Amino acid sequence: MTDKEFQTHIYQLLYGIPAGKVTSYGRLAAMAGFPKRSRMVGKILKDLPQGGKLPWFRVTTSTGRLAFALDSASYKRQRRLLEAEGVVFEQGKVPIKRYLWCP
Repeated sequence: MTDKEFQTHIYQLLYGIPAGKVTSYGRLAAMAGFPKRSRMVGKILKDLPQGGKLPWFRVTTSTGRLAFALDSASYKRQRRLLEAEGVVFEQGKVPIKRYLWCP
């Protein structure tokens, strides 16, 4: 699988995450067949075009933390988008077991 094919597969998986659910970078990589490429998933999401419709904000670390610094605008935006879908944060992170998307 080429990097472009991997990227396309990640986009397809990302599009399938339902509202109110989250997954991790590592889980997305594993679902795409490459469990060791979680950092590449992060790069793919970082490079998404502005104004796109893919729900990038539904991806967290494996512990439910957001990948941005707590006081950053990106953290606040991601948290606001998740909370708008009914995701409740506990101690600054998403309780991953409660909100994990398992297709």
